[in-house]
Amino acid sequence: MNKTLQFKGLWAVILGGSGGFGLAAAEKLASQGMNIAVIYREMATADKLVREKFSAIASANDVEVLAYNINALNEAGRENFLQQFTASVGKTQCVKVLLHAIARGNLKPLTADTPEAETYGTLTAEDIQLTTYAMSNSLLDWANLLISNNLFCKGARIIGLTSEGSHKYWDGYAAVSMAKASLESLCTYMAVEYSKYGINTNVIQAGITDTFSLRKIPGHDQLIEMATARNPYGRITQPGDVAGVVYLLCTDEAAWINGTIIHVDGGEHCR
Repeated sequence: MNKTLQFKGLWAVILGGSGGFGLAAAEKLASQGMNIAVIYREMATADKLVREKFSAIASANDVEVLAYNINALNEAGRENFLQQFTASVGKTQCVKVLLHAIARGNLKPLTADTPEAETYGTLTAEDIQLTTYAMSNSLLDWANLLISNNLFCKGARIIGLTSEGSHKYWDGYAAVSMAKASLESLCTYMAVEYSKYGINTNVIQAGITDTFSLRKIPGHDQLIEMATARNPYGRITQPGDVAGVVYLLCTDEAAWINGTIIHVDGGEHCR
């Protein structure tokens, strides 16, 4: 069976798609015939380069790629997207997958006696709140936006991204760790309560991946080194590894996978 037939006329809505996992997923899903709506936040210079990438993806795969350089983390941004998206595609049940790949959070220590604290200060409750909304709770608002406007198709998927740092200590990762743990819990409830709409919700736990976001974490070089040593395949995870599983979760054959944390790390978590 030609898998692209599964996705003909359908859309992926990707939150945080200008790089890393989001961009890799956009490329993979487009290669399988899915149209892409990408929400991201970039300055003008970077935005031009990002849009060139999206244009190339659209041309190479004969699909539509709509780019929205908006703030995904407030109501105005969501309403802006809704108006533009429905004006382009109509108010039809066309969204096959909502992928949450936003990587925005505070990387501060809890205590003051560290070099990072001298530069950036220590973690506050407000930092935790902002990080948790960006990397977890915002998915709820986006999912409900699409549901309330009847944009999800039958058999739609919601996919979040977590990391091993949700339950292990990494320097400076406290706020993000809490956000990821919150996301995992949220997706458990989505898997149950959104099933009445025919929507599956799952979380991918990627292995250590050398992305722009990882390089913001203190000691990222050590994380890469340790992950390479731990991984049975002797390498770290690539964005394309994760994008492949995003695609697999969208197929008809994955219809019975719901409420699961899926390790996409080559077995890195086993050691």
